[in-house]
Amino acid sequence: MIRVEGLSKKFGEKIVLNKISFNVNDGEIYGLLGPNGSGKSTTMKILVGILKPTAGKVDINGIDPSKDPIKVKEVSGYVPETPVLYESLTPAEFFNFVASIRGIPENVLEERVTYLVEAFGIEEYLDQFIGTLSFGTQQKISLISALLHDPQVLILDEAMNGLDPKSARILRELLLEFKREGKSIIFSTHILPLAEMICDRIGLIYRGGLIVEGTIEELKEKAHEENLEDIFLKLTESKEEIYNIVQALKGAL
Repeated sequence: MIRVEGLSKKFGEKIVLNKISFNVNDGEIYGLLGPNGSGKSTTMKILVGILKPTAGKVDINGIDPSKDPIKVKEVSGYVPETPVLYESLTPAEFFNFVASIRGIPENVLEERVTYLVEAFGIEEYLDQFIGTLSFGTQQKISLISALLHDPQVLILDEAMNGLDPKSARILRELLLEFKREGKSIIFSTHILPLAEMICDRIGLIYRGGLIVEGTIEELKEKAHEENLEDIFLKLTESKEEIYNIVQALKGAL
């Protein structure tokens, strides 16, 4: 369970988050959507204890990340927007390093690594330096390392970035399986059809505020639109702007 109440964050005088509140229930996929710079990644970093909030409360399975950032990492798996890895290690060495920190028994680690490495198709890269690998492969390594300890809460910030279609489909199916297992999943993405397909509820964050929240059907009713893309563009005041830009381009070409 993820509970967020009145969450705010300032960097100097700049307000990045302004009193946002939402819950992610056990067995639920919650999509946190919004334009670039809206505050999604800041929210994710607060949830996992990397940043401390200026105000508000966060509860991750009974843990306050700002007070116990180590404990919250024990119950959660976090994938940042850009992979943060040790480039001088190989994936095999990195997984062993993660396992040593998390106290994963060797026999359990071997089984999980084998399963996840085969699932995401990175067997041939296990003994190559991470720094030499493509962004997409590094993203897969980041995903695998976040899943090794079988977390109860998943905090995924643009986790589909760089994934090939097969790996993206595998991740999608894994998320649905994790949901069936009762895990709490918060998921940000710019792939709106994907969000519409797998998210139980959506929270739309814009200019640091949570402007609307609900199921896809509830959002369609509120916005009087037929799909998530049009809802997104309408509520973030982008639909008319896009039309004007396209018209201007037509006139210039």
